[in-house]
Amino acid sequence: MTRRSDAGTAAGAALPFGATIGILGGGQLGRMSAQAAAQLGYRTHVYTPEAESPAGEVASAVTVAGFEDFAALAGFVAAVDVVTFEFENIVPAVLDELDRLGALCRPATMALRITQDRILEKRFLGAMGIPVAPWGLATGVDIPYPAVLKTSRLGYDGRGQARVENQAEAAAALRQLAPHPLVWEAFMPFTLEISAVAARGVDGAVAVYDIVENLHRQHILAESRVPARIAEATRHAAEAHVRRVLEGLEFVGVLALEMFVMPDGAIIANEVAPRPHNSGHWAMDACQVSQFDQHVRAVAGLPVLAPRRHADVVMDNLVGPEGEARWAAAVADPDCVPHWYGKRGVRAGRKLGHVNRLWPLGTLARK
Repeated sequence: MTRRSDAGTAAGAALPFGATIGILGGGQLGRMSAQAAAQLGYRTHVYTPEAESPAGEVASAVTVAGFEDFAALAGFVAAVDVVTFEFENIVPAVLDELDRLGALCRPATMALRITQDRILEKRFLGAMGIPVAPWGLATGVDIPYPAVLKTSRLGYDGRGQARVENQAEAAAALRQLAPHPLVWEAFMPFTLEISAVAARGVDGAVAVYDIVENLHRQHILAESRVPARIAEATRHAAEAHVRRVLEGLEFVGVLALEMFVMPDGAIIANEVAPRPHNSGHWAMDACQVSQFDQHVRAVAGLPVLAPRRHADVVMDNLVGPEGEARWAAAVADPDCVPHWYGKRGVRAGRKLGHVNRLWPLGTLARK
């Protein structure tokens, strides 16, 4: 019996309590997903190359092996009832092997194949009628300026990209950035960065969280604010865009659509993250259902819930040595809820945890 498709699955056919959810990847998103799964009555089995991983610390079982160790991967698939993903940059050969093994994957591997490749992702967004910045393949320095050069694969948190103003800078970036091919994107003079985090269940039901206003420092998310300071028309457009992404991918689970807000209020899509997202961490303490609860619900075949926010919130990322230095103050602040990821070692640019600072509803709208 093939296990890989959800076609025809009944809306009520949820995994039984005590079933095992396999999580491919051992980082902090896997850790918080495993914690949510335990709360909902499920076991988790984490597959990771790391001997001491954040997710492995809290999972029911762990397989420590390389992603391309197909014997270990087969054992992992046989030990779980469904497979989900903690990150999207999984090489196609591993996705091929999951398909060959007949693994029930939520989201399906096709969603990762599209969203891990900027070329495929941009074509998909265009086909969905979602605006993106002008772009093309960068085979040389004859591109519009200013532009952002990006690797088509393996880029996140600013890695694998460079802003270029002229042909000399583009030539240097073409030499330094890998893997090829590269894409160029026209630089967009946006006024605000936002994201839409949403879930889609096995039955096709969609639940969208409040739109998030984001601030990045050195290409890493530093702060997320809810509610976002955007017009109603912009909010409705962002919600409609993320719904189209979920439905177009036939996605099961939680994803985020990152977008730019232009001076006239128009929205330009930037990237799709086919998993729980850093900008959705605020819901852990300001909503009755977190993005990790939703992801587990969707993956397990449970109903996804309409989120109800009960506080205004600013999520503050704790990154690198500076973030570690702020931990003690965050733990002592009665208005903050701190979350530590259990990572081994501190280095610049590494996400170590986050803090949700809460206010009564309506407070941030006046600031």
